[in-house]
Amino acid sequence: MASITHIHAREILDSRGNPTIEVDVVLNSSVLGRAAVPAGASTGINEANELRDGDKNRYLGKGVLKAVENVNTEISEAIIGHSVFNQIGIDQTMIELDNTPSKKRLGANAILGVSLAVAKAAANELGLPLYRYLGGPGVHQLPIPMANILNGGAHADNTVDIQEFMIMPVGATSYREALRHITEVFHTLKKLLKERGLNTNIGDEGGFAPNLSSTDETIALITEAIEKAGYQPKQDIAIALDAAASEMTHAAGKPNTYQFWKSSKNIISSEAMVTYWTELLNRHKTIISLEDPLSETDWEGWKLLTEKVCAPTHSTASRRPIQLVGDDLFVTNPTFLQKGLKHNIANAILIKLNQIGTLSETLNVIRMAQTHRYGVVLSHRSGETEDTTIAHLAVAAGAAQIKTGSLSRSDRLAKYNELLRIEEDLENHASFNKAASFYNIE
Repeated sequence: MASITHIHAREILDSRGNPTIEVDVVLNSSVLGRAAVPAGASTGINEANELRDGDKNRYLGKGVLKAVENVNTEISEAIIGHSVFNQIGIDQTMIELDNTPSKKRLGANAILGVSLAVAKAAANELGLPLYRYLGGPGVHQLPIPMANILNGGAHADNTVDIQEFMIMPVGATSYREALRHITEVFHTLKKLLKERGLNTNIGDEGGFAPNLSSTDETIALITEAIEKAGYQPKQDIAIALDAAASEMTHAAGKPNTYQFWKSSKNIISSEAMVTYWTELLNRHKTIISLEDPLSETDWEGWKLLTEKVCAPTHSTASRRPIQLVGDDLFVTNPTFLQKGLKHNIANAILIKLNQIGTLSETLNVIRMAQTHRYGVVLSHRSGETEDTTIAHLAVAAGAAQIKTGSLSRSDRLAKYNELLRIEEDLENHASFNKAASFYNIE
């Protein structure tokens, strides 16, 4: 039996220079599995709780030595001796050991670090890449990237309200080709920004962060970059948005009301917000995916927007079929996803491992979404590391879409480059196509 003999955690730094946790799991064969845990800036209120030290004299209170200690003591004592192949059992042991709904006692960051390191050690023990170990011999689908090329919101110190403007290479026929397409648009956009005297500095996730006057101007600029790079908007490269609207609710200071906090002092209602998005989508046909357009508590607003812009599965309705993605709304949690399914809210889910806290729970939520024909988008966080787990998980789970930032910063490019290696490893069996990614809106 390949059993766990040693677990060790350490404090490292993420892409924003903040502490995070890295975990090593060692087997009786001396095989090692190592995983690092990301952290978000724009976080949902229902996410699992990462444990921070709160010591203002050290890393401004953001240290994770308590989480490190929990791994090296309680968790280690509970897990050592287990078979490395018992992923579900190990994850459940940690959940029960923590014994809180949000994993706040031991820390979701501590638990997730161990969970992922266990999976990596198991894959290494078998001499398999992680995607093959988790997905089995039949996996073959490479995800379409949602490449974040312009940052705003909480991810950039500029005048842009919407957090992420992304491009999706939906017309590419291979992942390698897709990566080239989005890279060419990224560099073309940089050239356009320079020509107009606009800032080409980057935000947290590697996208440009210029000061622009409106969402319409930003979309028009990205559309121009697509065209000047030699591609057809929507047909070759489409646009996706992440509004992070919960941040706008916080700015408004009232539940289910909104303020475009960088560009306006006006507070608008949920119904007005739905109208705003509906009109924006009608003006810009290049947009095919919209994430978090309403806050995590505004379920009625979500339902109304879903009815307006999402044609039901197998429907011949004339409504424009938009991918409507719940992030803060669902927080990779089966309870909230089930509520969405019950009330026909959204038609896709963003998957972030640290929102739920273990690998096995994450896989269960993915399967639940896919069973009900919801789109699945694997996602990074704004505070990332060189860890490439999400690239492997996207392929293993057949998620078919991935958000991992822009075409700059090595913490983002590590995931893009790992997908190149996976595609090469799959050889002629690799598949990359729009239909597999957007079955929920085709």
